[in-house]
Amino acid sequence: MGTPEAAVQPLQRCLEDGHEIVAVWTQPDRPAGRGNKVAFSPVKEFALAHNLIIHQPSKIKTDEAKALFASLNAEVAVVVAYGRILPVEFLRAPRRGCINVHFSLLPLYRGAAPVNWAIVNGETKTGVTTMFIEEQLDAGPILLQSETEIGKTETAPELMSRLAKLGAGLLSETLDQLDTITPRPQHDRDATFAPMLKKEDGLIKWAANALTIERGVRGFQPWPNAHTHYRSGRLIVWRAAPQTDNENDPQSNDQDNPVAGRVIAAHDNDLIVKCGEQTALRLLEVQPEGKRRLSTRDFLNGAHLQAGEKLG
Repeated sequence: MGTPEAAVQPLQRCLEDGHEIVAVWTQPDRPAGRGNKVAFSPVKEFALAHNLIIHQPSKIKTDEAKALFASLNAEVAVVVAYGRILPVEFLRAPRRGCINVHFSLLPLYRGAAPVNWAIVNGETKTGVTTMFIEEQLDAGPILLQSETEIGKTETAPELMSRLAKLGAGLLSETLDQLDTITPRPQHDRDATFAPMLKKEDGLIKWAANALTIERGVRGFQPWPNAHTHYRSGRLIVWRAAPQTDNENDPQSNDQDNPVAGRVIAAHDNDLIVKCGEQTALRLLEVQPEGKRRLSTRDFLNGAHLQAGEKLG
């Protein structure tokens, strides 16, 4: 049971390991992109290519969906970013339970967006956990875990790609050793949470430290993206680098100026914005509303942005 790209590698590994896949469950097809064309989920694309049976119920709490799931007579259900909370009838249907591949070191970062929040919060490591699913969200007994460092410039999509591969291997080990693994209970007192992302999470607060803002640039990809207001539109920041504040900023001590968010350099490859706590952020790649991603140089050539202008 899975939907996004991160769920494809675990499914592929199940096939490679010789497990019989009685069915694949994924989210219903939805319109996507500028043309609003109906798009298949990455998991559905893979399942179609491998002639697997696919189910896409729009609701899973109906009697019909529950009966369909039970009729599969599965030994184990594997859940990887399916996108729905399973009713208790689903949890009880497989003979050996439902196993979740979760992209954090539980009980840290329970919830919908563990990879994003780990980067945003400045964690230096994360990992993957396999666990039995229980009714409380991401709180079931832990089976196996695998840890990895978070790269200093790694974005959420880059990290997710690595974790998907790590998760596929960990799932393989888990299913292979299911008879001998002793599940470990989680302790709620140690839990942290990774709530679903909202559009406003990506709005840059220029009064924050530049390091904090840069983590948001990496962590809020591919959505909602770190963004700010520029002139009459929205400006997405795709890549940035924090730096200590410049002595060259003549207005750094001007209390009459709302300095956070002010552009303090705008020429050639340099687009530097003043942030809080005597820091500044160098913007490396941006995307004006309605346009493509641009290097700083290309953006400045077209925008004619001047030092002293304010973002946000």
